[in-house]
Amino acid sequence: MMKHSYSVCMDAVFAGCDLKSSLEAIAQLGIRNYEIWSWWDKDIDLLRRETESLNLHLTAMCTKFISLVNSAERHAYIQALSETIQIAKQLQCTTIITQVGNEIPRLSRSLQHYNIVTGLKACVPLLQAAGITLVIEPLNTLVDHPGYFLWSSDEAFEIVGKVNSPHVKVLFDIYHQQVMEGHLAARIQQNIKHIGHFHAAGNPGRNELDYGEIHYPNLLRTIDSTGYNGYIGLEYIPLDDPLEGLKRLIINDPVNS
Repeated sequence: MMKHSYSVCMDAVFAGCDLKSSLEAIAQLGIRNYEIWSWWDKDIDLLRRETESLNLHLTAMCTKFISLVNSAERHAYIQALSETIQIAKQLQCTTIITQVGNEIPRLSRSLQHYNIVTGLKACVPLLQAAGITLVIEPLNTLVDHPGYFLWSSDEAFEIVGKVNSPHVKVLFDIYHQQVMEGHLAARIQQNIKHIGHFHAAGNPGRNELDYGEIHYPNLLRTIDSTGYNGYIGLEYIPLDDPLEGLKRLIINDPVNS
């Protein structure tokens, strides 16, 4: 059975902290994988130097937040994705995270769904040439992202099935989908071929994995049993000291026992 690998989302777990010092701190814990949200407000040269010198791996990063549901923004989206791909290649990152934008009330949901599929299909040649996977992210609309179009993982799986490319998959955020859908283990098992990345946080509160109603040891065993060989991004807002929380979660991972 595969063993899951964690990736620390620096913009969440170390929000407001110095990035260089935070990367050094996780490296000292023996953590090798990290991810970021935005790249455009960061020192890319510093990131590259620190990643190399600390023997770290950047697992995922976001592209700019331009709508896919609105076909009028498609050219701008593709241009921004092209820029993100170039940065990702510099940082040896092979997964790019994308959101799809807020729902447009004047347009039918079926048309907006179609616009997402069509826009993603237009991105495939860029992704294929770069050897990069783009993962679309459903978000919860009940707590954190009211008005966001793609809240259903079922619809996300349908979208990537229509795009039909190994370079376009779903980011399954366990926290968001617990808020919106539940039935996590079965959804993951049934759709693992469409999942390119995971995010994890406790619910309610979006805090450490061992706070809240989700029993992560069992869920992680379920993910491992599918043969998934990607990363589980730790995208939570810590209640405890970030390093203490990571020690508890990663160094003493209950799935190791």
